[in-house]
Amino acid sequence: MVINYNNVAEKTARNLSVSTSQLSSSLNRLSTGSKLSKPSDDPAGLAVTSRLESQFRRLNSSFDNIANAMSFTQTQDGYLKTINTALTRMGELSLLAQDGTLSNTDRNLYDMEFQQLKDFLYRAKTKQFNGVDLFSANNIKVSIDSSRNAFEIPPVDLNSEAYAFVDPSADDEGNEAANLKTLRKAKESLAFVSKAVSQVSLHRAQIGAIQSRLEFTSAQLTSTKENLSSAMSRINDVNVAEEATQYARYQILVQSGTSMLAQANAMPKTVLQLLA
Repeated sequence: MVINYNNVAEKTARNLSVSTSQLSSSLNRLSTGSKLSKPSDDPAGLAVTSRLESQFRRLNSSFDNIANAMSFTQTQDGYLKTINTALTRMGELSLLAQDGTLSNTDRNLYDMEFQQLKDFLYRAKTKQFNGVDLFSANNIKVSIDSSRNAFEIPPVDLNSEAYAFVDPSADDEGNEAANLKTLRKAKESLAFVSKAVSQVSLHRAQIGAIQSRLEFTSAQLTSTKENLSSAMSRINDVNVAEEATQYARYQILVQSGTSMLAQANAMPKTVLQLLA
């Protein structure tokens, strides 16, 4: 028996330190709900979850982009629906003005409403959505996934030839673009309006196709987001039932280790019995 060194106590203290560290880690995992309470728990898993979380957050941004693109196209379609209604009314006025029983004075009455609707259509060309032109010859790029892949929204151009008849600059003296002041001009105006109605229909069909594409993209991103969340959960989330069992085990080890350390520290005292 020796008194200068207590190897049993040192070994017991080391085991107690390990048990205490495990108990602390288990408590941390239970309190945070994460298996990766510190990088050393699973370095590879931490690297994987970091990449997945970054991709997950980019997906959330993609949802915002798609929602904005959907709102943009819905605003476009709202204007086009109104424009189509205005063109339909202009077609009615053009046809009414072709009545051979009317005088040019009577046609001027129809032309007053016709010109107001022309002005409405002309002003609609300049409408914007959040500072971006709704109707231009430019494509609109939308990032639709976490890899920054872009989807281009084709333009809806109200400055094309089909809508040229509503431009006031075409109403120069001697070169009236569209009016109902005479029977001949009423017939010409009806042709202009019919061409514009056909073009609006094409624009609205195009917008409908774009919205369908955006809806399918959103559904795919939702599925991808769910799969990413599931993958991160498998790596990062703690199994509470299993960890609670381990926590109880570590508690017992710490308590018993503490008791055994007290016994190990008391062992050298038995030497005093030999010296008595």
